[in-house]
Amino acid sequence: MAESTEVDRWFDGYSHPARDAMLLVRKIILSDGRISETIKWKSPTFMYKGNLATFNPNTKSHVSLMFHTGASIPGEFSRLQGEGNTSRYMKFSDLKDVESCADELRRIVGAWCDSR
Repeated sequence: MAESTEVDRWFDGYSHPARDAMLLVRKIILSDGRISETIKWKSPTFMYKGNLATFNPNTKSHVSLMFHTGASIPGEFSRLQGEGNTSRYMKFSDLKDVESCADELRRIVGAWCDSR
């Protein structure tokens, strides 16, 4: 789906050392046309038949993307971090780091959508 103007406005007013990396993460996630985005919990949230992932806007040393029910995403993904039965995180240090794992992020999004 296309980028939402609501999320565009959020980014226009958001200052983060890795803002460009966040924008690339957004672009990669939205490259799967099934994904939509909105602002929930005061942060960009990506959805397809439920909440997929939300940026943690409070982290400043890196970009943090929380997959709400990441433990249920089918497949093996080395960049998903966390334990337990529910959420998982992906962290990105900078733009180059996002570029290096773009394929895995696309596969995560695809696995989420395909499993719904």
